[in-house]
Amino acid sequence: LVGAAVDAGARRVVVGLGGSATNDGGAGLLAALGASAAADLRAGAGGLGELTTDRRVDLGAARDRLGEVQLVAATDVDNPLLGLRGATNVFGGQKGMPDERKPVVDGLLERLAQATDRETADRPGAGAAGGLGFALLLLGAVREPGVGMVADALGLAEQCAAADLVLTGEGAFDHTSQAGKVVHGVAQAAAQAARPCVVLAGRVDVGARETRALGVDQAYSVSDLVGERAALGEPAGSVASLAERVARQWSR
Repeated sequence: LVGAAVDAGARRVVVGLGGSATNDGGAGLLAALGASAAADLRAGAGGLGELTTDRRVDLGAARDRLGEVQLVAATDVDNPLLGLRGATNVFGGQKGMPDERKPVVDGLLERLAQATDRETADRPGAGAAGGLGFALLLLGAVREPGVGMVADALGLAEQCAAADLVLTGEGAFDHTSQAGKVVHGVAQAAAQAARPCVVLAGRVDVGARETRALGVDQAYSVSDLVGERAALGEPAGSVASLAERVARQWSR
């Protein structure tokens, strides 16, 4: 998509990062934009196992292709690529990655970092979207808070001020929700407008105290209402049922 936008004449490309199903450090993106070692770089962390420690990935062609383009990485998190706060260990579980697989995948991302630029792996936002932030930063992207960009475009502050109740949502409402994610940004806007804010989430993994610390008055779980199987199998109807219940409670 980035390449298609550039080929169509775009001179400013904003890539929104968050909620990806990938965890490959942006290897597929780098390969698609022309990075060398394309045989070793493909979407999916499994392909990184073919990278060797004595062969660096040449980013020259990819950088040249984007040379006249302002590339913006709009991130919802500030995590680095690797380690305990990295893409794999913090977000891998949300994507269904077993705990025993995480050290393996983190090691593969370490191999990619060593073959490109290890220092960039430590930059805030490199771990966004399964490490796609890392790839964009390698290509010269400027990191900007995605929540702020969207909030400004939508006039969120004004909309919160005009509302009686502010609702937002997230797949998993947990300890990562305070790391610059949408829920946190919406809760801040609601607080500035002195409006209550509630969260509708697929799963709620924090208690009432942590919820309030995030600026959220109450968080509701779809899974708790209908069960995890129904929540995954009939998401639209499950969310509608929860929304109806929440609306009745807050309309009293």
